Amino acid sequence: VSTQSTWVVEIHDCFSSNELMMYEALGLCGPGKGGALVDAGEWRRNSRGGELCHYPKRGGRGSFVVNPSGGLLSKGHPIGATGIAQCAELVYQLRGIAGKRQVEGARYGLQHNFGLGSAAVVTLYKRPGLPSKLWYQRRVH
Repeated sequence: VSTQSTWVVEIHDCFSSNELMMYEALGLCGPGKGGALVDAGEWRRNSRGGELCHYPKRGGRGSFVVNPSGGLLSKGHPIGATGIAQCAELVYQLRGIAGKRQVEGARYGLQHNFGLGSAAVVTLYKRPGLPSKLWYQRRVH
């Protein structure tokens, strides 16, 4: 699984500049290309009547959506609750129960959050029922 597999992303977007830097730091675009990524975004209507901005994946195959929840602007930036809200949104997305915010076909979700004291958390979620791949294999002789 890589950032190229990710279909839906929840980023801690406390400042516009931070959001652009996180696109780059998470590998969603190349260094210095956060602004170009945003410029390349395309608004699309889903089958549930919602509109989401899709950004092109690196390499040009497919797209991903950032903050279908509306990000911190829609939540008022509740200290401590931000990460739980991101987690809940990604679970809703991967279970297909996000309503008008639904990223159709979402298989993976990526969560980025940070807080006071430079604490940072990055979590990868996968849709229930997807096969797991082992990162390594242990051989028993």
